[in-house]
Parts: sequence; C-alpha cells; structure tokens
Amino acid sequence: MFSVTVRDHMMIAHSFRGEVFGPAQRLHGATFVVDATFRREALDADNVVVDIGRAAEQLGAVLGELNYRNLDDDPAFRDTNTTTEALAQAVADRLAARVHAGDLGEAARGLAGITVTLRESHVAWASYERDL
Repeated sequence: MFSVTVRDHMMIAHSFRGEVFGPAQRLHGATFVVDATFRREALDADNVVVDIGRAAEQLGAVLGELNYRNLDDDPAFRDTNTTTEALAQAVADRLAARVHAGDLGEAARGLAGITVTLRESHVAWASYERDL
C-alpha cells in the first residue's frame, strides 16, 4: 500500500457536554495540526498516489470551513461533542466527499482510503481511518 500525507492546521473554539470533560465543558480554544494521509494499492498512471498540490488545496478548503469558528454554533455539530476523534472523522468524511466529487482529479478516484490525524499537542493526537 502506498501513501501520501499532507499537513495543515486549524484553530477552533468549542465546549463539551458531560461531566467526564470537567473544565472543558466551558468554551475553550484548540489548535490542531492536521495530517491527511491518502492510500492506494498501486500508483496511478503518473506514478503518484495523489496530486500533492490538489490534496493540500482540498485539505485547506475543508479546514477553512472550520477554522476560527465556534463549533458550538455550527449546525453540522449540533448534537456532537466535537472531540478530537469526532473532528478527525468529520474532516476525513469531508475529504472523501471531495474525492468522490472529483476535486482531487480523476486519478484520485483510485484511492483506497484516507486517514486523518488531529494533533492536539506533542503528546496527544487522534486519528480516523476510512475506506473510499
């Protein structure tokens, strides 16, 4: 399996519901370094996994929808605790929709999967992996 990873970042505000989250139940900010890894079994006709420029552009576009926003106000997350894990899934699903729409080019339709990792700090991160 081949893979290519592109990286960006986002800054969000949010709060959590549930005693398990302690003081994070109050509104707070988070900055995430975001890695999106694209996988495929065999290289495409140009000998690449995915066009890195397009992958980076689309990751930036997805994160742009979330960056500098209070996710508590976003209807897409109305009933969701926007944990690092949940946000990794949301980013992966939004990237997958862009792959299926052809936004990463026709050759990207041969991708097998995407893994999105959100790094909260140098000691904590979470990932979500999905097939395409």
